[in-house]
Amino acid sequence: MNTKIKIQLSLMMFLEFFIWGGWFVTLGSFLSNNLGAIDSESAMAYATQSWGAIIAPFVIGLIADKYFNAEKILGVLHLIGAGLMYLMYTSDDFATFYPYILAYMIAYMPTLALVNSVAFNQMKDPSKEFPFIRVFGTIGWILAGWIISLVFKWDASESIQKGLLSNTFLMVAIASLVLGIFSFTLPKTPPKITKGEKVTITEMLGLDALKLLKDKNYFIFFISSVLICIPLAFYYQNISLFLTESAVEDSTFWASMGQLSEVLFMLLLPFFFKRYGFKKTILVGMLAWTVRYLLFAYGNSGDLFFTIVIGIALHGICYDFFFVSGQIYTDSKAGEKIKSAAQGLITLATYGVGMLIGFWVAGKIGDHFLIENGAHIWKNIWLFPALFALGVFMIFLALFKNEKIEFTE
Repeated sequence: MNTKIKIQLSLMMFLEFFIWGGWFVTLGSFLSNNLGAIDSESAMAYATQSWGAIIAPFVIGLIADKYFNAEKILGVLHLIGAGLMYLMYTSDDFATFYPYILAYMIAYMPTLALVNSVAFNQMKDPSKEFPFIRVFGTIGWILAGWIISLVFKWDASESIQKGLLSNTFLMVAIASLVLGIFSFTLPKTPPKITKGEKVTITEMLGLDALKLLKDKNYFIFFISSVLICIPLAFYYQNISLFLTESAVEDSTFWASMGQLSEVLFMLLLPFFFKRYGFKKTILVGMLAWTVRYLLFAYGNSGDLFFTIVIGIALHGICYDFFFVSGQIYTDSKAGEKIKSAAQGLITLATYGVGMLIGFWVAGKIGDHFLIENGAHIWKNIWLFPALFALGVFMIFLALFKNEKIEFTE
C-alpha cells in the first residue's frame, strides 16, 4: 500500500468516527436536558443505531458487493446523513427529533462496514495493516470530544441549559458533508462479481455471508458478539448522563480518555495477536467489560472520580481486543465475493441485535432506578452489565477451552 492510499484511508477513518463521536456520546445529556426525554425514550433514540445495523447487511449485500463501488455508496450515504443531521439540529422536541435520528442511523450504520471494506480491499495483511489505519478513526472520535468540551464547552452545565449542546449536530452535519464529497476520491472498491455472472436472491440481499456461521468457531464468536453488546449498550447510553450526575466537568473530554487508551491498544493489537493469539485477546477484551462496570458501581465518594477515569480508560481493551479483532477475524473468514457483506453481518450482530436488546434493557433499568430528584442509583444500574459480561466471558471460555481460533482457515 503506497503512502497516498494510506493517507486517504486514514482520513476516511478519521472523518467516519469524528462524525459518530461528535454527537453520540453527548446524546443522552441532550435528550434528557434539552428535549425532556425519559430513559425509555433515550433508549428508543439509541436503539436507532441498532435498527440501522440490522438493515445494514442487506444494503451492503445488495449494492456494495454486487453492483456499485463501495466508495461511491459511502459518499452518497454521508451526503444524505449531512442533511438529516441538520434536521436533527433544528428539532426542538423528541417527537420531531426521533424520525430524523432513525433515518440518519439507517444511512450511517452501513458506512461502518463500507469503510472497512474499502480499507481491507487495499491490504495484503489486514492483521498487521488495519490497526494502523483504524487508529485514525479513534483519533477522530477523540478530537470531536475535545472540541465539544475544551474548545466550545457545549457540554458544560450552563451551556446545556442554554441549549448549546445541539451545536454538536451542526458540527457533524458539516463533517458528514466533507466525508461525503471526499469518499468519491477514495481508492476504487468495485463489486466482486464478474460481468454476466448470475446472482441469486440470497446473494442480492447479502444473505450469502450467513454461510460463515457454518463454521463452529465463527458461529460461537458471532453469538458472543451479540451477547457482549448488551452490556456495551449500557456504556453508550449512560456514560454522558452518569458523568454529568457525578458532577464531572468537561465530561465529554473525560469520556474521550477511553478513546485515548483505544489508540494505544489499537497499535498494540498486532503484538497481542502474535504473542497471545486471537482467542486470548478477545477473552481479555470480554473480561475488561466486567472490571470497568464494577469500577463504576463501587467507586465511593472519596475516589469516585479516580475509579470513573480508570473505568473509562479500560475502553481500549474492551473495544479493540474484542470488536476490532472481530472485524479482522471476519475479514479473514470471508471469501473475496462477500467481504462487504461479511462486515455487514458482524455489524448486525454487534451494533444491531446485541445493542438493540441492550438499549431496551438499559432503558428499563434506568427508569427503575430513577429517584424523585431526577438522579439515578448508578451502583444498581452498573451491576447488571458487570455480571452479564462476566457470564458471557465464562460461557465463551468454557466453549473454547480446547479450541484454537486462527485468522485463516
